[in-house]
Amino acid sequence: MRRMVLALALVPAIAVAQDVPPPRSAQGDVAVTIYNNDLALVQDTRQLNLPSGITRQDFSDVSDSIRPATVRLSADGVTIVEQNFDYDLLSPEALMEKAVGQTITIVRTNPATGTETRERALVLANNGGVVMRIGDRIEVLRDDGLPVRVVFDSLPPNLRARPTLSVTLDSARGGTRPVTLSYLAGGFGWNADYVALFDEAKGAIDVQGWVTLRNNNDTPLVNADTVLVAGAPGSVQERNQRRMSSRPGYAPGSQPGTETAARARLGDFYLYPLAARTTIAAKQQKQVSFLSIAAVPARKAYEYRVDWLETKDEAESASTVLAVSSSSAGGLGDALPAGTVRVYIRDASGQPQFIGESAIGHTPMGSSLALVTGQAFDVKVKPVVEKRERIDANEWKRVERYRITENGNVRTVEIDRATTFNRTTMRYELTNARPQPVTVEIVQAGLDNYWHDTRVSSESVKGEQRSADERIWRVPVPANGSATLTAVIDTRY
Repeated sequence: MRRMVLALALVPAIAVAQDVPPPRSAQGDVAVTIYNNDLALVQDTRQLNLPSGITRQDFSDVSDSIRPATVRLSADGVTIVEQNFDYDLLSPEALMEKAVGQTITIVRTNPATGTETRERALVLANNGGVVMRIGDRIEVLRDDGLPVRVVFDSLPPNLRARPTLSVTLDSARGGTRPVTLSYLAGGFGWNADYVALFDEAKGAIDVQGWVTLRNNNDTPLVNADTVLVAGAPGSVQERNQRRMSSRPGYAPGSQPGTETAARARLGDFYLYPLAARTTIAAKQQKQVSFLSIAAVPARKAYEYRVDWLETKDEAESASTVLAVSSSSAGGLGDALPAGTVRVYIRDASGQPQFIGESAIGHTPMGSSLALVTGQAFDVKVKPVVEKRERIDANEWKRVERYRITENGNVRTVEIDRATTFNRTTMRYELTNARPQPVTVEIVQAGLDNYWHDTRVSSESVKGEQRSADERIWRVPVPANGSATLTAVIDTRY
């Protein structure tokens, strides 16, 4: 009879008596497609000698987070009759849990003499500790300073050393052939990280892109042909959580591009295949380079964003923004998967120093990116609501005409409506303590939150309507000097 021996160190913890080298993986030719949303598609092709008729085949070393309902098996002349996923893994704790109601052997060793004492024990319970019946007494397995081992007569039938998918197959013929097992599994993910070295004097940036792979499972993927998908396929869970989740987007000032990247696609997603096969070990993060480009045109800018009717008692720092393009002509020349851009510049001694980071979402090629790297120490802005006044309809709108069709007849209806509006005078005070002149982009937001009838009736610097909700002014501020921008904005509210 086969016996399993365990050593007990501290109760209730149970440890294996000696380290055992990990067994060789049973996986075959593995291909994995990893998505951004904790999901991967694993395709594992194994060479199996299948007899004719109905047999059960065990596929060990499947991912422990496999979704059994997504399993698909394909082989010539084979159909699936039944499948079971055995995820109750062999461990000292699991062995003791399965031993409840069974008889085991307790072996204690006298450390002074080396004499072993063996007793048969019926395991009554394993609830925060092991309760046993030994002869006519009840005993709790404890750490009493003596080395203790537990010997099991056999392995429980449902415990597996590794996650195993058991499939009952009906094969039309016998013989060896490739069998491909495909399934979705959780616990996988990836994201992009970018390291950018900015040279302000040259107006250029070098960018290195890294892919960080994550396998949070206890099962490795061995020598896998790996493809990364920039995008998150829809799922029921995702749709239920969409309103509650936050997704990375563009930094303020970024504009999406309209160029198609020269990459393979999967539906509406871009593919980023790894150049070589790789093993993604259990509980591992792995980084692989996917983008390296030098001397891309870039410029530093300053930006300050103001919400509607926002006024400040004290001046605040403008944001330091790095403007760069992902276009094919004079830009990064690729579609960029979501991630974090970390920006460095060289100090006086030539050493790269970190100055800030900015998150980006999935970015089409041809986009204009505004990467906010931090707050400018010397460039300040103070927005002030200088005046709010009501204006009547004569200055805005008095008569509305409507053309109405009734029973085939068209008539015009005039409505004389006394409508009132608000005129807001905004003042933006800018200061610059730098020894060089700067240009600050003032962005007034909130212009179209609740109404669709906003007008800028006057402005001291010509602005640009970036969207229905935002207007931007580029205000030059002299070295060690100041400037003031004023704007009069007429709104319904």
